[in-house]
Amino acid sequence: MSNSASQALKLKGEALKKGSERLNVPAIFKKYISIMVLLLLVIISSTLSDAFLTQKNLFNLLRQLSGTTIVSMGMLLVILTGGIDLSVGSIVALSGVLFAYCATFTSLPVALLLTFVFATLIGMLSGYFAAFQNMAPFVVTLAFMSAARGMAYIVSRGTPIPVKIRLVSIYGQGSLFSIPFPVITAFLIFLIVAFMLQYTSFGRFIQAIGSNETAVRLSGIRVNYYKWMVYTLSGFLCAFAGIISDGRTGVGSPTIGNGMEMDAIAACVIGGASLSGGRGTAINTLVGVLILGLIGNIMNLMNIAGYPQQVIKGIIIIVAVLLQGNRKKN
Repeated sequence: MSNSASQALKLKGEALKKGSERLNVPAIFKKYISIMVLLLLVIISSTLSDAFLTQKNLFNLLRQLSGTTIVSMGMLLVILTGGIDLSVGSIVALSGVLFAYCATFTSLPVALLLTFVFATLIGMLSGYFAAFQNMAPFVVTLAFMSAARGMAYIVSRGTPIPVKIRLVSIYGQGSLFSIPFPVITAFLIFLIVAFMLQYTSFGRFIQAIGSNETAVRLSGIRVNYYKWMVYTLSGFLCAFAGIISDGRTGVGSPTIGNGMEMDAIAACVIGGASLSGGRGTAINTLVGVLILGLIGNIMNLMNIAGYPQQVIKGIIIIVAVLLQGNRKKN
């Protein structure tokens, strides 16, 4: 064997040794802890209830989580820039009510158009104040949360509005190859967001803004524009959730979406997204949504009241944030 070949093998061996030394088991555990928790919950749920792994229960669970999944994808985009959007639940309610109301006197395409335009407009306005007027996102979206919910009650006069377009109910309750249509919609939006974050300049820019906004601004990137866009997209995605809710329930109600902003934030945090921005992925956010859904589902199957679910959800959020802090220290 030549000297060059032996030297190359020696260098390769040293590199492998260094790589094995860098293999940090606790770090790997923390990196994939959300997936491990999801698998553990699946095992526990299947053990506690025979009905858990039935096709009917699983598809009903996924159908119920479709709206939360879509809203969480929009929330993730906002959080990646270091912002927060507390208005998503109210925009979902307003979208559902507005769609049901418009469907009573217009065609389906017009009702869809008006709903998406109005929801997107609210997102644009909150994004404008947060990005271009330098207002605190928490304050801005809190104001729009109150305003949107109030508009939902005004439009509906405080009572649910029946959806009179049969095609909407078919969409909400129907399926393709046994997979519910809302689940297909949520999965497609998840794929689009995941692709955007991984392979587009838009996705890289919003992550960079959350990591170091000053450096991104000094590099000539229009930071305000990208921050405005994520709120706009968040509002746009809320319209999907509102329409899906109408299809599932058959009515547009001003009470839907209560607490959805907390579910979306919790899903992002459980999935490892940093509330200070710059870190988070679509797949981990989806895992976070499934974890929250599984907790609620198994407690419902065991006839446990909904209040303990809120307690457990709060504990999970605290643990997730603590793990994030430990991950930063390491």
